[in-house]
Amino acid sequence: MTFTSTRAALTAATAALAFFAAQGVASADPQAKWCSGVKIAAFPGGPQGGVFANNVYNGFRQAEADLGPEVTYYFSDWDPNKMLQQIQQAVATKVDGIATYGFAGEPAPGPVVDQAFAQGTIFTTLNTSLPDSQKKYAAQGFGYVGAPNYAAGFALASEAAKRANLQQGDSVFVWGLKGQGGDRGQRTVGVIDAFEKAGAKVIYQEIDSATNADPNAGTATFVGVMGANPGIKIVVTDHGGLTSNVGVYAKAASLQPGQVYFAGFDMSPNTAQAVKEGFQNLVIDQQPFLQGYIPILNICLTKKFGFSGLDINTAGAFVDATNVDAVAPLAAVEIR
Repeated sequence: MTFTSTRAALTAATAALAFFAAQGVASADPQAKWCSGVKIAAFPGGPQGGVFANNVYNGFRQAEADLGPEVTYYFSDWDPNKMLQQIQQAVATKVDGIATYGFAGEPAPGPVVDQAFAQGTIFTTLNTSLPDSQKKYAAQGFGYVGAPNYAAGFALASEAAKRANLQQGDSVFVWGLKGQGGDRGQRTVGVIDAFEKAGAKVIYQEIDSATNADPNAGTATFVGVMGANPGIKIVVTDHGGLTSNVGVYAKAASLQPGQVYFAGFDMSPNTAQAVKEGFQNLVIDQQPFLQGYIPILNICLTKKFGFSGLDINTAGAFVDATNVDAVAPLAAVEIR
């Protein structure tokens, strides 16, 4: 931490203490719906009802119910351009806070972040970080809730390579979002780097916009890649929606359980079922419910009490056939 960031953090802490002192001891007493009156724009990602977005949405909704803010939801179909336009719309409404993904890296959303904080709107990220903006505005409430994406990608591929006994020259198929750039693209880069370090031949396929929004749209792509490369030993789906569809892809490509080692990101009911059926072998979970809940809490704490941004690593443990029965019921829970 630099001297400047340390001084900023201390300034924020001093301001928070001064606030509590001004409010008196009663301000620290427990209160129901203590974030009432705060208006927040929250971005589950999308599409509406999609497996990962739904888990984030459940976290948002639970925080809304627990804390009492007024939350408006924006579903973006995992389209960074659409999300950026919606963020700009949210800033224009002058909400108190925005909880969103840091897709596409710093250049596009950076000026919007500046505009938000200039008008008093707290901006914080989930799942995908904006590290430069976070460093700039951490003392004013900019936080991050999610996994360290490059490290998560590298860890998943390394574990898959070990468990599948990957050998020098073996072929692996990585289906990811390297082209998005920024922190989101870095997760795919981490997967590729780990496989290349292991000496594998990496066959890479960028997830197109149609498949990004609807995993079923990628079935023909998967069948085509597997048909053209019959020696593929490991498949990594760097996308929660695609990981949830592994059973569909494998059956469409006439693969038997265990014939190819599948590894991917994020738990869902369909993913749990694929693990039980033997199609999905390894999943790394990043606890998307927390990626929804904690950013709302972050905004409320900053708005009401002057707290600085929360930085929370949600990278969970690996899920496989040995522990899926304990995880599956939790992945299926919905907040209504």
